[in-house]
Amino acid sequence: MIRRDEILLLCTGFLATLSSIGLARFAYTALMPQLVLSGWFSGEQAAYLGAANLLGYLVGALSAAPCAERLGTLRVLRGCLWAVALSFAASSWPQSMAVFAWWRWVAGVAGAMLMVLGPSAAMAAAAPARRALLGPLMFSGVGMGALFSALIVPSLLHWGLSTVWLALAATAALVALGGQYAARHMPAPQPIAITPQSPHGLPLAAPLWTLAVVLVMVAYMLDGFGFVPHTVFWVDYLRRELALGNAYSATQWAVFGLGAMVGPLAVAFCATRWGWWRTITGGYVIKACAIGLPLLWGSALGHGLSGFAVGALSPGVAAITSGYLMQLVGAARHKKMWGYATAGFALLQATAGYSMAWIYASVGSYRPLFMLGCAALLVGTALVACSRLSTPAVANPS
Repeated sequence: MIRRDEILLLCTGFLATLSSIGLARFAYTALMPQLVLSGWFSGEQAAYLGAANLLGYLVGALSAAPCAERLGTLRVLRGCLWAVALSFAASSWPQSMAVFAWWRWVAGVAGAMLMVLGPSAAMAAAAPARRALLGPLMFSGVGMGALFSALIVPSLLHWGLSTVWLALAATAALVALGGQYAARHMPAPQPIAITPQSPHGLPLAAPLWTLAVVLVMVAYMLDGFGFVPHTVFWVDYLRRELALGNAYSATQWAVFGLGAMVGPLAVAFCATRWGWWRTITGGYVIKACAIGLPLLWGSALGHGLSGFAVGALSPGVAAITSGYLMQLVGAARHKKMWGYATAGFALLQATAGYSMAWIYASVGSYRPLFMLGCAALLVGTALVACSRLSTPAVANPS
């Protein structure tokens, strides 16, 4: 049950993830085949435009914490929320690939900053005992954005692509208004426990880069590589490569969005019931299987199960990783470590975006990309499974 004093901090994290990934990233996934079919860009150009967003996400992840320290978290959040809305408005007419790529890059930069700063600031304001519940719920904004794009894009396409982009800009502007209000009025961060001191009066800080933290970081980077086929190319794969039609691909993207909404709720339940380590290990296993499923089961049910599971565990793995890292390093250092984790995630994500776009341009098929994604998540599963063996007993990672 959400308490009244938690509503604004929950809205801050929720609206940040809604704008950052739900709209700035996933709306493009729904529009990608239409950009090709409407003659704005070729299939290869559309793939590289998706990769430009991932490159911007890398830049934003690296610069989020320094910008917040220099300008203030609230000011950066407000600017990024409006930058997402501006990027949609500026993409609402046919233009050169370079200009369009610039605005996809801007959306990526702003989205990464929102993803790093929004949930972290909200989690810091939550009571420690409530973070396992509230943290995952904040990431359900990702699914809301994917589901919204799956519904609004087909319904407005008969008015033209420009209308769709402007509708997304208006939606992002409403999210910006709500997000900046919630961030301005949410509770102050919880006080940080006093660090034990040595006989000389110096703080005895726990090591930051333990083996467990490194394993979780690398696993999260591999997740950034592995989920790219579904989050960038899924709709185009169904619509153009398999020729299953616009209605079918839109429905499957809606299933993905529904999964992304349900996923954080399931993660919250699992984390509070079974602990962070068991939840993150199980999540990686399921996601690895789901990414490879379309290669073995190409029916509507197979596509639906794959999209739903990957959708659920796109924000789900982010929420689990964020919570698990907070447990390993503490609330005081969580924002810095979550920024590092997001930067590593973004690095492999951008690498996957450009390399997979090149593979698609070379072979003319998306199928090899799902093989690569599945392999990456299987390696990530092994790493998070081993993280418990290398965690000090005091961390109690279960």
